Amino acid sequence: MRVTKKISTTLTSTLKQQLLSWANQFEEVAWLDSNAYEQKHGSYQAVLAVDAFTAIKTDYHHGFEKLDEYQKITKDWLFGYLSYDLKNDVERLTSKNFDALNFPDLYFFQPKKVFLFSETEVELHYLTMVDDELETDWEEILQTEILETETTSEAIKIKLRTSKDTYAEKVGKMLQHIERGDIYEANFCQEFYAEETTINPKQVFLSLNEISKPPFATYLKLDQQYVLSASPERYLKKEGSTIISQPIKGTAKRLQNAIKDKEMAATLANNPKERSENIMITDLVRNDLSRIAKKGTVAVEELCKIYTFEQVHQMITTISCEAEDEFSAVQIIKNTYPMGSMTGAPKISAMKIMEQLEDAKRGVYSGAVGYFTPTNNFDFNVVIRSILYNESKRYVSFSVGGAITAKSTIEAEYEECLLKARAMRSVLEHCI
Repeated sequence: MRVTKKISTTLTSTLKQQLLSWANQFEEVAWLDSNAYEQKHGSYQAVLAVDAFTAIKTDYHHGFEKLDEYQKITKDWLFGYLSYDLKNDVERLTSKNFDALNFPDLYFFQPKKVFLFSETEVELHYLTMVDDELETDWEEILQTEILETETTSEAIKIKLRTSKDTYAEKVGKMLQHIERGDIYEANFCQEFYAEETTINPKQVFLSLNEISKPPFATYLKLDQQYVLSASPERYLKKEGSTIISQPIKGTAKRLQNAIKDKEMAATLANNPKERSENIMITDLVRNDLSRIAKKGTVAVEELCKIYTFEQVHQMITTISCEAEDEFSAVQIIKNTYPMGSMTGAPKISAMKIMEQLEDAKRGVYSGAVGYFTPTNNFDFNVVIRSILYNESKRYVSFSVGGAITAKSTIEAEYEECLLKARAMRSVLEHCI
């Protein structure tokens, strides 16, 4: 049973820094920030969860079954991630590519302390508590001093796991698969990385979030493993029986000139290639949701709508349904996993081909970070535009990808990858 308390407050930039600085004393931290981005399906401005009371950490073997059991037993707040490689628990697939991060396939924790932020207040939910701990913690947070972070002059050297020539060769092979009819579309990804590197995860996250300001930003610390995410994409949300998915397909760069920037967004909205990519994935998501939906309830709320973020314009579709009562929260996720925007169509064929062609195991990248509530609701992002860091191995990684279709050109796809990588690369090279 949790003890709760509401406190009037406004979530300023300073308070965010104080919260993260205070939270970092714990081995488990989950910070989810909407950056006050106006979303039709938003629940909180931000959520902070710290200090594990219980946890589950496992590989993909029966991973969803184990999570389902854990979630039903705890009946409480759970925060963590699902790696892309849980696909191997859903289908008869494998992941044998190179992996230097070595994150578990699935990791969730039941926090002792949860902070839920709205526009005007914070609601504290404490699982175990000594006298006046809620008030004492809040005062400690407000008194936390924000220190200037010193940076080293030594720049991080970012390496490419896949060279430009190799990328061209592999995308060429993917186009051959499309020409043969093996697949219609697949999201081909490549890794950027740095070895023997130490970063300040909190500072890197704050810098990445500052230049991106996405609606699904995440700072996740699980012992010595970090997910620093500036994701603009929601994977799946459950609110009561209503399920929402918002796949992104279609990207265009921002321009400094306001008129030309608006024209760029309009060009994206009317680009036949980008629209066809989005619609193919929309059909895939509709099919996934139909597995758990009440008959006739799968609906497209918004098709190919353009949303503008700090770094890019994105084409986003919103799909909803009403879930059948027989499916648990975890079963709903399993039936739609992995998300269509990071796989392709047909889904299983695309995943098999990408596993053959990609040079690195995806792991948490293109997986999902989020939470379950005590009332069996949940909300998860898609782990894109994200930096992954294994502190013990001194290894930093970020990956980017793009949808390959029959209309793709290798040069344009490569340029899109570099555009998506820009924010992460900039932060790592200038914010040590």
